Amino acid sequence: MPLLLDPLKPQDLPDRTLPFWKLAGPGAILVGLSIGAGELIIWPWIMARFGAGMVWAAALSIFVQLWINLEIARWAICTGESPFTGYARVWRGFVPFFLAVNVCILALPGWARASGQALRMLFFGQQSAGPDWLWTAITFAVIALMLFGPKTFYSAIEKSISAMVVVITAGLIYVFIRTANAETLGEFGRGLVNVGHIDIADDFGYMSLFSAVVFAGAGGIANIFYAYYLRDKRIGMGARVPMLVNPLRQREEANVTTGYVFPDNADNQRRFRDWFLFVKLDQTFYFWILNTFTMFLFMFGSLAVLHKQGIVPKQSNIVWELASILKDTMGTSGLYLYLIVGVAALMSTQLAFVDGGARVCADLLHTNYARFRKIPQSQLYVRFAIGGMLLGVLSTFLFEELLTGFDVILYNALINGVAMAVYVPVTLYINFKYLPKSVRPGPINVVFVSAAAAVYISFTIYTVVTLGAKLFGG
Repeated sequence: MPLLLDPLKPQDLPDRTLPFWKLAGPGAILVGLSIGAGELIIWPWIMARFGAGMVWAAALSIFVQLWINLEIARWAICTGESPFTGYARVWRGFVPFFLAVNVCILALPGWARASGQALRMLFFGQQSAGPDWLWTAITFAVIALMLFGPKTFYSAIEKSISAMVVVITAGLIYVFIRTANAETLGEFGRGLVNVGHIDIADDFGYMSLFSAVVFAGAGGIANIFYAYYLRDKRIGMGARVPMLVNPLRQREEANVTTGYVFPDNADNQRRFRDWFLFVKLDQTFYFWILNTFTMFLFMFGSLAVLHKQGIVPKQSNIVWELASILKDTMGTSGLYLYLIVGVAALMSTQLAFVDGGARVCADLLHTNYARFRKIPQSQLYVRFAIGGMLLGVLSTFLFEELLTGFDVILYNALINGVAMAVYVPVTLYINFKYLPKSVRPGPINVVFVSAAAAVYISFTIYTVVTLGAKLFGG
């Protein structure tokens, strides 16, 4: 059984002394994480299959997740803890639940597989050049080099993903310039305001739509990774918590298992407003605006190139189909440009999921179980990161003929969607229960987060009932 946690310790909130651009980074990581599956694969396939009728759903999904991220950040700023520790304060059963969810996510590396496929296509086209599991392993080898090079894991993630986001955004803008026309822009705009319209078919049911909604934006457990990035960037109470360091490069500082809470006085209220202003700017600029922008560029490219020609690619082959059609309109440079963008987008997502999944597992075990407190958290992280990558290669090898990379991403999204149905309302609850009264969520936040919780819970119930009916022949 998990240990009972120590109560939050009284401590003043540190002052914010650096400007926005010196603190920026956590939101950029979420952008890199977001653009790998929903933006590059699921939503472009929807555009190719149905046209622009559901653009509104993708845009609304990111907007709603913005409010969820603000509540995750509220907890991180005020306590220095991960939200998972807050959930464990409510009910100890959340610890094994979220451990199981994260292990499942690490075992379903759809982005590594898709990135490996795009990498293989970049060098060999559609020629047979080794099985998917081999290219998945190559992708993970590149990720390991990026992850274990710098002295802190956060530095590795921020630098690597920020560089890939620049490549992705620049490439997509170029593709947009070459493919845009007034007719397609008008169709895209009409889809944006066509609120409530849903397209369903035999090859795309409500469970697939749920996956698409979850992975528009970071989605699922990935939203909670933001709390770890804020902490390692020394945001708010995170300045009082040791960073997660690379034990291969430097000695670890003392571990901290639980966090803090500040006295509810005027000085701390001012400091909180200052920190929360940074988070609102970070999430608005990076997560909402930049993430929506890159997603729209991916979707527009599919609408302009594939849907206009009546091409609906295999769900697992959309990167190659788009790249091939762009070759016809932009020359060989269009082919290679889109494949490079695809590799960068997919690899950035898988890099963030390896890092985030390992962080969550290490945090949950080290914080909640006595036997794991004897092991430094950074060493647990390394074991889970390496173990997760090996598990991902093994699962790709075992299920390569049974499941496509697209299937794996959809299953991953379903698991993440169920997790969101649990943690979104609980996040709101812990922010009311444990935080000082003056910094608790306001009415607007409560409305948006509650609405999001209702959507994820409804989809989860529908998914469970539907799968149960299929399983038992109902």
